[in-house]
Amino acid sequence: MHIDLNAFFASAEEIRDPALKGKPILIGHEGRSGIVATASYAARKKGCHSGQPMFQALRLCPEAKVIQPDFEYYKVLSVSFFSYLKEVSPLIEQASIDEAYVDVTEALSKRKDPVGYLRKLQFALKERTGLSCSIGIASSKWLAKMGSDLKKPMGLTILHNADIPKALFPLPIESFWGIGRKTAPCLRELGINTIGDLYFKLKDNDPATYQTLGKFAYTCRDWLRGHGDDVVHPERDDPKSIGNSTTLSRDMTGFLEVRNEIKSLCEEVSERAKAARKAGSTLTLTVKDTAFKLHTRSHSFPEPTFDSRRLFAEAEALYRRYFEAMDVRLVGISLSRLVDPLKRTVQTTIWNYEQYENMDKTRTLINEINRKLKKPLLRRGSEAKDED
Repeated sequence: MHIDLNAFFASAEEIRDPALKGKPILIGHEGRSGIVATASYAARKKGCHSGQPMFQALRLCPEAKVIQPDFEYYKVLSVSFFSYLKEVSPLIEQASIDEAYVDVTEALSKRKDPVGYLRKLQFALKERTGLSCSIGIASSKWLAKMGSDLKKPMGLTILHNADIPKALFPLPIESFWGIGRKTAPCLRELGINTIGDLYFKLKDNDPATYQTLGKFAYTCRDWLRGHGDDVVHPERDDPKSIGNSTTLSRDMTGFLEVRNEIKSLCEEVSERAKAARKAGSTLTLTVKDTAFKLHTRSHSFPEPTFDSRRLFAEAEALYRRYFEAMDVRLVGISLSRLVDPLKRTVQTTIWNYEQYENMDKTRTLINEINRKLKKPLLRRGSEAKDED
């Protein structure tokens, strides 16, 4: 199962302010350099979409309300989302802050009415958290992802391999998950306008198509035959590394375009490290270029850390040094060489020990109060500084 929260950031703002429900909302920053992170469905009907320059979106929908993203608040809702998924299956692979792959083999095998069960899952999530989701069920991750994208919001698609020609072949080539904004026009120049066109070009071993896609062509061919990765990889109890990555809404160039995504990833990795009681000595920045080639660069800290600001500062330095001129479609951050800061065997000062211990106690207290208030109103003073 691929489960994807619908217009997550916009939905989160509607939960916080019900008066916004059904109205056009644009999540992002205003100004010439502002980019739309998420558009509500009311704004999407006017042509607005994620990755769009904010000024263009406002031309299409001048009545839209622009709201700056509140990632701390979104993370609270994301935790509730993943906590709910753990009740469905222990085998969960987080794909981003608002989507996941879940192995539901056992859960569905026990149900006489699997469709009814999945519908109840959707409505129970909506009732508990206020969040709506779309679900795709298939034999591989790619097909499940494509299935969840077919119907939104609150869509449910069970996609059998035999359904691929009817369900996917008529779709425009831009809807093929994994083909980016710059690759799609190149394929259209070859006469590939739909996913079906791509399938038959690959089937006929068209040399121009294989040259355009490179090694990724073989992956596309397998996916369209119903093959592909079908293993959910849950995080281990004692991870060797903690990381998150995100596929960008469009191909991006330069640090300023990916800044918000990298900052969010660093904060996610930091929170997961704290929750796992881990600190790491090596930060790794991963990017995927438009030819689907992965590139990595790392930085080692003198002392283990989980501080999101330090992670972000080093990630920015690595990106500006190695990837500033590269067109990228995916960015990722991971923290490795993990240790428990309270159980380090190397010499540590009493001050450092107490710092980690008190930080953990403070975080626990803040989380408990916020849960009781049902709003993320409190945070540590060190987190209150406006870094933007």
